[in-house]
Amino acid sequence: MARRARSPRQHLEGGIAQPSPFIRRKLPYFDPLSPEELEKIEAQVDWLLENVGFAFRDDPQALEIWRKAGVTPSGEHGDLIRADAKWVRGLCAKAPSQFVQHARNPERSVTIGGDNQVFAPVYGSPFVRDLEGGRRYATFSDFEKLVKLTYMHPNLHHGSLVIAEPTDLPVSKRHLDMVLAHMTLSDKPHLGAITEKSRAQDTVDMVEILFGAERMERDVCIMANVNTNSPLLVDRVVTEAIQVYCGRGQAIIVTPFILTGAMGPVSTAAGIAQAMAEVMICCAFAQLVRPGAPFVMGNFLSSMSLKSGAPTFGMPEPVLSNYAIGQLARRLGLPLRCGGSLTASKIEDAQAAYESADSMHSTVLAGSNFTLHAAGWLEGGLSTGFEKLIMDADRLGGYQKLFGLGLETDDNAFARDAYAEVQPGGHFLGSGHTMRNYQTAFYEPKLSDSENVESWEEGGSMDMRHRAFLRWNEMLRHYEPPALDAAKAEELAAYVARRKNELPDAWY
Repeated sequence: MARRARSPRQHLEGGIAQPSPFIRRKLPYFDPLSPEELEKIEAQVDWLLENVGFAFRDDPQALEIWRKAGVTPSGEHGDLIRADAKWVRGLCAKAPSQFVQHARNPERSVTIGGDNQVFAPVYGSPFVRDLEGGRRYATFSDFEKLVKLTYMHPNLHHGSLVIAEPTDLPVSKRHLDMVLAHMTLSDKPHLGAITEKSRAQDTVDMVEILFGAERMERDVCIMANVNTNSPLLVDRVVTEAIQVYCGRGQAIIVTPFILTGAMGPVSTAAGIAQAMAEVMICCAFAQLVRPGAPFVMGNFLSSMSLKSGAPTFGMPEPVLSNYAIGQLARRLGLPLRCGGSLTASKIEDAQAAYESADSMHSTVLAGSNFTLHAAGWLEGGLSTGFEKLIMDADRLGGYQKLFGLGLETDDNAFARDAYAEVQPGGHFLGSGHTMRNYQTAFYEPKLSDSENVESWEEGGSMDMRHRAFLRWNEMLRHYEPPALDAAKAEELAAYVARRKNELPDAWY
C-alpha cells in the first residue's frame, strides 16, 4: 500500500490546489507491434520523405532555409520538399529526448519526454457548455473561469492555451488577453499563440517580460502547438511558428490532424506513416532553424464515419494508432503528444464516458508525454464542457496513481505486521497497518458516489454531471490568484495595452 510520503495523490483544501507534479511513469508501455511491423512503417515513412514530399507553402523564408541546407524545392509550385530519409533522421536526432518547460512557479514546472507524462485540458473549442447555461459561444468570462479551474485542479499539470475561444474579443487581439490570463490567473505552464507570426512573437515577448531574456536563452519557458495541413502540406502558420519559437530556443509541438479516409488514406498503417513523415520533416526544419531546438512529435489520428464524414473517437483504429505512434516515437527519440479524453458526444453521457475512457487509456498506455485534450473535450472538439472538464480531471487522478506508483513491493506494502494483529476469519479494518495507510491506500475520485442508494436518494439523487456542476462552482468560489511580482504584472499589462492600441479590431 502507498505511504503518504510517496503518494502522488493531490487534494483540494478549501478548493485551493496543492502543487501538482507531472507523472513520473513507473509502469511499462504497451508495445503491441513487432520489430518487423515497425520497420515496415518506417520504410513507408522513408518512402514518403524521399519520393512523395511535402509542400512548404506561402513562406519564402522557409524555402530559403531549405535551400541553404542543400535541399532544392521542386514541384508545380516550387515548394515541394523531398529529402534523404537518413539525413532527416539525423536532423531529428538533434532534438532533445526530454526537456523541462519551466513555470513561473518552479513547483509547477513539467518535464516533457522520457518516462514522464503531463496532462493539459482541451484546446480550441469555440463553444462551451454547462448545466446552467447550456451550449453557447464561449466568452472571455468563460475562458477566465476555465483557466482558474485548470489552475486549481491538482490532476491537470499544464494550462493549454485556448481552453475555449473567447469569441467576444476581436480575433486580432484575443491572443493577448488569453496569454495574459494564463500568466496572471495561474502559475502553471501553458502554450503560446500560433495563428499568425505576430501573435507568436507577442507571446515570446510577453514570456521574456515574465522570465527575462537570459532565462529564455537557457531554459524552455513556453511551448506552442501547431497542426500540419494534412495531407502533405506545411503552411506558413507552422513554419513561422517554428521560426519564432525554436528561433528563441523554445519548444514547438507539431501535430498532423489526420482523419483517415479524408486527410490520409483510409488504412490505419498508411495514416500512421503519413503522420510520422509530416512530423519528421517539420522536426528537421526546426533543427535547421536552430540545432537542438526542443521538439515534440504530435499525433492526432481519428477514424471517421464514411457515411457522413464526421470524425469518430475512441474507436479501435485511433486506439491502435496511439500504440504504434508511441513505439515509433521512442525509436526516433522524440517526446510524444497525443489526444486525450476524446468523444463525439454532445453531453456528458454514456457515449462520452466510453469514448473518452478508451481514448485516454490508450493515450496513457502508449506513453504520451504531453496529453492535450486530457479534460473537457465534447462534440468532437467543438465544445468545452465545464462539467466534462471536472469529470475528466477527476479520473486523471487514477492515472497519476496507477502509472506514477505502479505496484509497490516494499515492507509496508506486504503488511506483515498486520497479520500479527488479525486472527483467521477476522478483518483488517482496525489494524495498525490499515490506520497508517487508510488515507492513501486507494484513489478516491471526488465525483463518484459509492454510498448506498438510501444515502444517494437523501442527497438529491444527483448524477455525476450535477455533482461536477456543484464542484466547479464551489472551486471558483474559493479561487485566489497566485502571487505575481507587481512590477512584472504592470509591465505585462502595459505591453498588452500598447499592442492592442497598435492593432485594429478584426473579427476573422
